[in-house]
Amino acid sequence: MSAYGLRITSRPAIGWRTIECWGAGVSLFLQTGALFPLMLADADGALSDPAKAILRLLCLPVYAFAGLILIRNFPQFLIALRRSLPFPLLLALPFLSVLWSVGPSATLRRAIGLLFSVLLAYVLAIRFTPRQLLLLVFATVGTCIVMSVAILGASPSLARMPLDGALRGIFIHKNSLGWYASIMILVATAVLKDGTLGWRRTAITLLIAGGFCLVGSGSMTAIIATASAFCLIGFYSLLQRTSGMVRIVVILFFVQMSVGLLIVLHEFLVPFLEALGKDATLTGRVPLWELVDRQIADHLLLGFGYQAFWTDANPEAWIIWSKIQWQSPHSHNGYRDTILSFGISGLSLFALMLCRAVRQGAILHCRDTQYGWLWLNVFTIMVLVMNLTESLFLIPNDAIFILFATAIIMFSLYAPVVSASPCPPQPAPATSMTRELQLS
Repeated sequence: MSAYGLRITSRPAIGWRTIECWGAGVSLFLQTGALFPLMLADADGALSDPAKAILRLLCLPVYAFAGLILIRNFPQFLIALRRSLPFPLLLALPFLSVLWSVGPSATLRRAIGLLFSVLLAYVLAIRFTPRQLLLLVFATVGTCIVMSVAILGASPSLARMPLDGALRGIFIHKNSLGWYASIMILVATAVLKDGTLGWRRTAITLLIAGGFCLVGSGSMTAIIATASAFCLIGFYSLLQRTSGMVRIVVILFFVQMSVGLLIVLHEFLVPFLEALGKDATLTGRVPLWELVDRQIADHLLLGFGYQAFWTDANPEAWIIWSKIQWQSPHSHNGYRDTILSFGISGLSLFALMLCRAVRQGAILHCRDTQYGWLWLNVFTIMVLVMNLTESLFLIPNDAIFILFATAIIMFSLYAPVVSASPCPPQPAPATSMTRELQLS
């Protein structure tokens, strides 16, 4: 018995739950685009073809991890597919668009990348609860933010953009740092708001670091998304405390305020920026959108094929690039890029899926009050706001879209269970990340 006990202690076993938690965290980190692209980029921040090939290889462990976990949990995977049916249908569109794509090979290659990326979203949705996912994102994005602050102290020239000196941290572009700083502020606020987690000091530290990176990046998209996140936290908190006609009034008021704000921005943003002496073109976005809208009108029904428009083989893209005098990689608007890929038909399916997800998320937040749904609801809407000036929908190997997809899948996975039970079971409160990430 002593020899047997000695053998056990000399070869400690690693449980599958530990593999899942660490594998998910590392996979998310690799999909953020942090550190490795910066290490492989040249002095101007551009990536060569060999560097891009190396980065594609870094995605293979993520695909392998996701495939392994889904094979081990195949029945749950099938349940998630069935309950989130609009989302798998949306994932089929990139493959169908190969039939009419202006760049069939690029469309097929990127569609395959998107499919494998979304497998990680299904892993996160079926193997983590909302609160567990919150802590996982808290740890992963927090690592990116801490490393960004650290690299600023170690190598200020590397941590800043070559041209304007804006902070980019361990990312290749300042906008990426701004996006993840915005997410950091959201999840740190959610951890502080949740009194059961016991990570207040760490959350306060990362909240300050996230705010520093957000301001240093100068990303207006991220700043607007952060402001909208705090508004949404107030809205969802109020929604949870109301019921009946009062809740309907709150929803209608919020919708009217949101639509009114969009109308005001559309009509008066450019004159307002001109009066302040700011760039009224939104860094070239306004003239870009005008040209893109003309191309959308020419292929309104089905689009140009999934991510085929902004390719060297597409002459329409070269027309736009020649007029704006810079080679934009996308429309800087997720909704326009979705129409460019799939036309109005694809955007309609996408909109139906989003409406369903937002409704399910709100129901879960109101009915399952102790399960930690607040941050996922806010994050979902925050990504919709980001896509007004950036293109983050249906992007392969992108952590933000993976988390966005995870939220949609998780809403559809839990909503039927909560709706069927008048008093859904509540999880036991956890006091540490270790306890929260344990499953039986």
